[in-house]
Amino acid sequence: MARRGSGKIATHVVAVAMAGTLAGSAFGNESDSSVPDLSGFWGRNSLAYETPSAGFGPVENATRLPSGARDRRMLIGDHTSPILRPAAAQTVKRFGEISRSGKAFPDPQTQCWPQSPPYILRAQATQIIQQRHQILILYEQDHQYRRIVLNEAHPSQVRPSWYGHSIGHFEGDTLVVDTVGVKVGPFSMIDRLGTPYSERLHLVERFRLIDRETAEAVMARNEFENGRLENSTADPNDHGKTLQIQFTVEDPVTFTVPWSASVTYRRNIDPWDESVCAENLHSYGVSPDPQVPVAEKPDF
Repeated sequence: MARRGSGKIATHVVAVAMAGTLAGSAFGNESDSSVPDLSGFWGRNSLAYETPSAGFGPVENATRLPSGARDRRMLIGDHTSPILRPAAAQTVKRFGEISRSGKAFPDPQTQCWPQSPPYILRAQATQIIQQRHQILILYEQDHQYRRIVLNEAHPSQVRPSWYGHSIGHFEGDTLVVDTVGVKVGPFSMIDRLGTPYSERLHLVERFRLIDRETAEAVMARNEFENGRLENSTADPNDHGKTLQIQFTVEDPVTFTVPWSASVTYRRNIDPWDESVCAENLHSYGVSPDPQVPVAEKPDF
């Protein structure tokens, strides 16, 4: 994997600055008392999705370590998964063969491309800014963010974009987000295993706060099965609610059935490790170098 530029960034400054430029306030009325406050910094220690206890789940890594856990260093998707249509299965198989050869196949993260949802959920650190009319989700990598407008409908004609058009509403204590119009590009994929998607992708996410004990059990299982990465910004003193996003993917071009997965976050403390892919475009032979525009001479 390419080394990327990194440095500490005071994300609370970004949050205050952005919040100050947007109209409205964050659920201040008594009538909004039933709406949970999802705001804040969140982080997780795994890059993989959490599989459901029942029903169809995502494509899984087919490799196994002696412990029985999946080898996160070998991104070989199970191309025999029943959720895959034939063309999608061939794509997953092709990427798996590249990984098995000891190389890394190009993906949105290594190629400095936008990480469309749900792929963007691989980011270890995220921040939610909650307001009355919208919710913003910021991600630590490459200054990416998503905007979810509340209590509105999708337009009759949605122009595809990298993060799609997202609308949301609260059902009790759960934020339900519906996303359509996610653009497809040369490195587009739904997960780190290379599973593709089409412009008919329909993503529904359900954000809710869950108790710490339940969350720790879910995260511990996922970190054992798929590998644990250290998240140095996790708040060791926080014992409150955690954030879980359960999501369902539907794409009749790519998948035979809708499938579901989830990701769970602990509270984070800033500052983040800022990660800017384009600050270093060399992958050092592990995967193809990102093909981003480069000027032959400075413009200043």
